[in-house]
Amino acid sequence: MRDKLLIFGSPKIEQDEIDGVRSVMESGWLGTGPKVAQFEKDFAAYKGVQQAAAVNSCTAAMHLSILAAGIGPGDEVITTPMTFCATVNVIIHAGATPVLADVDPRTFNIDPARVQEKITSRTKAIVPVHFAGRPANMDALCSIASRHGLKIIEDCAHAIETEYHGQKVGTFGDFGCFSFYITKNVATGEGGMVLARKEDDHARVKTLSLHGMSRDAWKRFGNEGYRHYQVTEAGYKYNMMDMQAVIGVEQLRKVEPFWRRREEIWHRYQNAFANLPLGLPANAEPDTRHAYHLYTVLVDEARAGISRDGFLNAMTANNIGVGVHYLSIPEHPYYQENYGWKPDDYPNATRIGRQTVSLPLSPKLTDADVEDVIEAVKTVLGK
Repeated sequence: MRDKLLIFGSPKIEQDEIDGVRSVMESGWLGTGPKVAQFEKDFAAYKGVQQAAAVNSCTAAMHLSILAAGIGPGDEVITTPMTFCATVNVIIHAGATPVLADVDPRTFNIDPARVQEKITSRTKAIVPVHFAGRPANMDALCSIASRHGLKIIEDCAHAIETEYHGQKVGTFGDFGCFSFYITKNVATGEGGMVLARKEDDHARVKTLSLHGMSRDAWKRFGNEGYRHYQVTEAGYKYNMMDMQAVIGVEQLRKVEPFWRRREEIWHRYQNAFANLPLGLPANAEPDTRHAYHLYTVLVDEARAGISRDGFLNAMTANNIGVGVHYLSIPEHPYYQENYGWKPDDYPNATRIGRQTVSLPLSPKLTDADVEDVIEAVKTVLGK
């Protein structure tokens, strides 16, 4: 057994990121400034779009996108029950009503057939989540949105590198929202990004992200001289800092080698666990690119001889950090009490949520770390 806990989701931070942070601190400009602008430019170029808006979290990105889409009280937004609570909460924060559509049991992504069933005269948008880095069925979802005049806001928190039929996710919908949380494929500690198809939507996201002011602090206090601002609407304090952005600039430069390392680990797990009594993730679909953000196994007690929670505890006892992504949304008391959602109404998401375990998957892992994970899984299963 390992002597020290293998931390789940620990990012790979190298000297480049450390030097970048030092340079920002020495510059005296810690807040929203030139490094944020550079990160926005670099991320837009990586995605092949004209513009991007950096914010302080993917939650902020989602909230601002929903507001910029004109969604509010009386509107319904369809999303998945197999996601982090933020996906649903931002719909609630906008005053709209979240509606859940169950997931495909193979991909864990929202099922377009279930989406179609949930559409009413009040439906205004679909929020697909590209779960674990696997692209959702965007052909089907875009077709549904087009027929019903709906917005699409893509939750790409797991999916920076993901592609679907040759197109990068986050560019299919009206908005694409990304996360740079500490466990993500590009990590800045906290942070997010919005891609907006329309220039007007991009401009509104930028304005809303900093109190509704017409000019950000960098432009007000920069070397071009002081500029007065006007508050054009009641916005939010959602801006990213240069302290975060400079880490993102360096991480984005390494996004491809980091992706290749995670792909290698993902396939090593697939091969190592092929004959174990676990449910393994499906391989990537043809003509898609999986971001390999999460490696999730399903622990069915009847098959594995151990409960999911027993497996979690045993892995931790073997000094392997693990995660759960996710207990389905209808399992949580807040949503049961306020929306009447019942786990049995979403059988696929409920089963997955009660069995799923995420194993360490990070470019920081050494070959020895990966072998430790594999051996711990076999030990826990008695194999």
